[in-house]
Amino acid sequence: MAEATIQNVGACVFDAYGTLFDFNAATASCRDALGDKAAPLSAAWRDKQLQYTWLRSLMGKHADFWQVTGEALDYAMDSLDLDDPALRDRLLNCYLELEAFAEVPETLERLKSGGLKTAILSNGSPQMLAAAVKGAGIGDLLDAVLSVEEVGVFKTHPSVYQLAVDWLGGAASEICFQSSNSWDAYAGSAFGFQVVWVNRYGQKPERMPGQPNAEITTLADLPPLLGL
Repeated sequence: MAEATIQNVGACVFDAYGTLFDFNAATASCRDALGDKAAPLSAAWRDKQLQYTWLRSLMGKHADFWQVTGEALDYAMDSLDLDDPALRDRLLNCYLELEAFAEVPETLERLKSGGLKTAILSNGSPQMLAAAVKGAGIGDLLDAVLSVEEVGVFKTHPSVYQLAVDWLGGAASEICFQSSNSWDAYAGSAFGFQVVWVNRYGQKPERMPGQPNAEITTLADLPPLLGL
């Protein structure tokens, strides 16, 4: 058995997009229509999607993640001179059917077998998350799916992370939080979680409050950190 790096936790809580589900899969599914614009569209879409969550939170102008995702797509398509309503609809439909990363089901199974609770904590709306979980076939491996819609503000607001604490009914330090987003990992650490940064995209360390307890590149490396 591996020596545990993360200790004394009762639950593993996961970010959704980029951590469990591949947000690049939506544009990849439409590569026949996008051609060489698939990669830049995916990058612009994701960047603007995140920027809009932060800006709306600062402005006090919340809208659910589905609306934000559509508005971000509109900006990204306009920036690449893509004026195609049918393609827009197709891309959004694909976003509801994002693929889970290959190691996700086995990782969740190992955590559950080890006696840990599992949950998602995401910016996604309940409807978006339900569709993604169903499509990936991982519903039986999750104890809860928590959406920011319960508090009406996006990450990195502390009230979002508090949702996981309230669900578990313990201390923040009893939660091991996983995110592929560096800013989310650091913010979760600053909140009080034990954090594993799933650095799938080779990001550099942030210069902001918080410090992840561990860094991995795939969720397959998570169970050994927990001694499983």
